[in-house]
Amino acid sequence: MQLLNFLTPRIGSRKRKIRLGRGQGSGKGGTCGRGHKGAKSRSGYSKKLGFEGGQMPIQRRIPKFGFRNISKKKYFVISLDTLQNWINKGKISENKVINKQILLDNNLVRKKNDLIKILAGKKKLKLSLKIAANKFSKSAVTFIKKEGGEAITCIK
Repeated sequence: MQLLNFLTPRIGSRKRKIRLGRGQGSGKGGTCGRGHKGAKSRSGYSKKLGFEGGQMPIQRRIPKFGFRNISKKKYFVISLDTLQNWINKGKISENKVINKQILLDNNLVRKKNDLIKILAGKKKLKLSLKIAANKFSKSAVTFIKKEGGEAITCIK
């Protein structure tokens, strides 16, 4: 039985580290395996990100295109179909005003300060609803008013 304090690694499993720059007799003296001259032989050299050995890098060969609008507002889109389905299931009551808080409680919107847009779905509404949202599509407003409901626009 071997005790833990007598354990040693197997012979040949651990290689010795090559000591660079310790004289010509070591085989890695002088230039220490870096060759003669050039950027890689100097101290402090680090290859730049995307460097391809002097060849024109791919991010500079490919032309620029596209544009990302930082100030663009992203709306959470909810259709009247989904609202009708949730009312049919009994998850949303038809008496209350359907606002952001009710949509948050039912996980139709993720965050408190998300912008909401109501779209008209394929099916039509069967109830008169008061819906408060940031934006409505024209067809959604017509469907809501047709059933005797009200589309309340909230400005954020």
